[in-house]
Amino acid sequence: MENIYLFILIALIVLAFADLIVGVSNDAVNFLNSAIGSKVLSFKTLMIIASLGVFVGCVYSSGMMEVARKGIFNPGEFLFNEIMIIFMAVMITDILILDLFNSWGLPTSTTVSIVFELLGASVAMALIKIGVDNGSFTDLATYINTSKATQIILGILLSVFVAFSIGAIVQWVSRLLLSYDFKTKATWVGSIFGGIALTAISYFVLMKGIKGTSYAGESFDLIGGMTIKDFLESNVITIVTYSSIIWSLISFSLIRFFNVDIYKVIIGAGTFALALAFAGNDLVNFIGVPIAAWQSYEAWVASGVAANEFSMQVLASKVPTPNFLLIIAGIVMVVTLWFSKKARRVVKTEIDLSTQGEVSERFNPNFLSRFIVMVGSSISTLFSKILPSSVKKTIEKRFEVPEILTSKIDTSDRPAFDVIRASVNLVVAGILISFATSYKLPLSTTYVTFMVAMGTSLSDRAWGSESAVYRVSGVLNVIGGWFLTALSAFSISALVVFMITQLKFIGILLVISIVTFLIIRNHINFKKRDEVKL
Repeated sequence: MENIYLFILIALIVLAFADLIVGVSNDAVNFLNSAIGSKVLSFKTLMIIASLGVFVGCVYSSGMMEVARKGIFNPGEFLFNEIMIIFMAVMITDILILDLFNSWGLPTSTTVSIVFELLGASVAMALIKIGVDNGSFTDLATYINTSKATQIILGILLSVFVAFSIGAIVQWVSRLLLSYDFKTKATWVGSIFGGIALTAISYFVLMKGIKGTSYAGESFDLIGGMTIKDFLESNVITIVTYSSIIWSLISFSLIRFFNVDIYKVIIGAGTFALALAFAGNDLVNFIGVPIAAWQSYEAWVASGVAANEFSMQVLASKVPTPNFLLIIAGIVMVVTLWFSKKARRVVKTEIDLSTQGEVSERFNPNFLSRFIVMVGSSISTLFSKILPSSVKKTIEKRFEVPEILTSKIDTSDRPAFDVIRASVNLVVAGILISFATSYKLPLSTTYVTFMVAMGTSLSDRAWGSESAVYRVSGVLNVIGGWFLTALSAFSISALVVFMITQLKFIGILLVISIVTFLIIRNHINFKKRDEVKL
């Protein structure tokens, strides 16, 4: 009987590699879309920058592994044989869902996916235990961390609205101040914009990077005996003020004396920062469960207790993840980033929805998208009547789009949008994610980056009178897919738990065979489609 748990552990390790591949393919859109859309960096340069960000972020992610161990369920309430079934169900479901979304070319949240898979699997196992013990449904609260699940759901709804709104406002103000003719502005204008943007990005790297390392809890005399974590959290205004001044001076020097395109620097730095955040935050979504299973297996073997008697309270304690595992995961993620065609398809979906020019619209309009566009047009017309004609003329002049962006995009050298919008996408997403991190709020990097990109597209008038219903329909499809992710993750993982519990080893082989077949079929269907070129 012990061999079955060794088999499960080996299967989970194999599944971890597969999950890394499908996970990166989906989440690459978070940090690639702005740079690819603006086309200010060569694809090779962009990939090198993103690869460095991903690899560094992996090293920072050790502390995030606790989510898979005790973030959703109470481990002390489950036994070893039960926890291994939960972990197996979670990994199988995660690979299936992410690969399906990759094949559709739709971005979804790996964070929400893993959370609801853990929730669904642990709820199913808890209900089985309650049924065996003739308990009450109210006993379910003993097994599940209900407050955490509630936070995640509220975080989804809040992040969608906030990211879209702030992205739209910041982009409108930026365009009004800089227009499309930003390159002719005085040097100090680009310097201030660069100072603000690079300050936001560098602070974002500090919040998402250094705070996640083992050094964050150590104290240093240089900062008054405080820990790095406490110093960053208690000196936000001071850090931001000094950083803004320093980065503005650096930006001025680069523009004035070295003729450097500061917007290209911003986009490169922002891509690195978001790639780092993705790996630092989301690596747990791919390997957190297998690592927790490995540590559970080691503890069980050392105990000498029967699998159906060994409590998993050991998972409640904090155990650091070995660095060599993080490095291996980083290598797999970087390789996937370079060679995954599905990643490019997911990126293309977001770029098409935010492009300034005409593209072949992928999504068909529906009643809801037409209604939203109609309401938006009515509000725009109302404000247009209120504003004085002189103000309207000034605004219209600021939003005059260059021909290179308005013409139909049919060649690879034409950008989908300009560097101002690309910079705003990266900076606003970075600020929102770092803000949420500082207050320990649940937030999906996918939701934030996507909705910021959609908000900036709307305020930048990328959605014209003819394309608006198609673009809105696309956004609604993506958002609907996010909620479908949560529902599917919960339901499928719960179903897999019931199957394995009833069929034992045969059940494990059956679900692995089904998932393997579905992934191979998705891959074959994907290969039949035209190759996506970015």
